[in-house]
Parts: sequence; C-alpha cells; structure tokens
Amino acid sequence: MTTTPAPSPAPSPAQHPSALAASLQGPLPADANARLALFAFRRMGAHGLNDAATSTMLMQAFGGSFRRPLVLMRAMMADLAHAAQCPITIAPCCCARMTGSETTVLTILARAETAPDSARILLGDLIGVRRPDGVLASMTLLAQSFADAGRPISL
Repeated sequence: MTTTPAPSPAPSPAQHPSALAASLQGPLPADANARLALFAFRRMGAHGLNDAATSTMLMQAFGGSFRRPLVLMRAMMADLAHAAQCPITIAPCCCARMTGSETTVLTILARAETAPDSARILLGDLIGVRRPDGVLASMTLLAQSFADAGRPISL
C-alpha cells in the first residue's frame, strides 16, 4: 500500500505580501499636524474633493478658520491630479504606514517654506514634470495655512 503525502498548506499572507504592503515604506509621522494633512490627503484621494469626513476633521482641528486649509487642500489635490504624469500611491486611511508618495508629499509640505528648491525637485520627481511651479505654489499655500493657524507641518 502506498501513501500519498498530505498536501502542503496554502502559504500564509505573511509569506506573500501584497503589492500595497511592499510599497508601505515608512511609519506614520510623529507630528500630529503632518498626520492631519496625511488624513486629508488620503480621504480626498480616495473619496473625492468634497469628502464630508475630511471637512469635519479639518473643522474640528482648525475651528472657525477651517475653510482656508480645506479649500487649499482641495486646490492642491486638484493640481496634483491634473499635473501628475505618473501615479501617486495613496494608502487606505486606516493604514499605520505611509507609501513613498505620501512621504514625499509630506516632505514637500514641510519644506515648502524653508527649502523651496528642495521641495521643487521632490515635487518634480513625484509628478514627473520638469516645471511643477503651479503645483508647488498650491502646496506652499496649504503649508502656510497650516502654519498660520498654529499647526505647522514638520517631519
């Protein structure tokens, strides 16, 4: 009598990570303001510019002066979507890690006022455009709106 070996169990998800898991390069930022910007970026990227959860979160964070950061976040997202020549990877809102694209966006927002040349180069690489000045302007205005409200974005 011959016995056949038992079939091997299916590989676990940890043995075959998804493409999204492989793209999650870094942890969430320690800065609460950067996490707020990341949340708004993710929500608007996934659910559109008029996402109610984003509006509510910014209203809670900024109080009565929430309109400026909200409108500028919408403008930045529209500019990024219009100008980008390559995909920008966005993780789900509940994800505890960031994609390389998200890290770059937050780095640009953190450097927009203090190191604009560095921010310009990073943005050009992110969206695949040689002259990203229009998008950089909207990102700089967004960073300024956070800073003016006492919530500067830093990494």
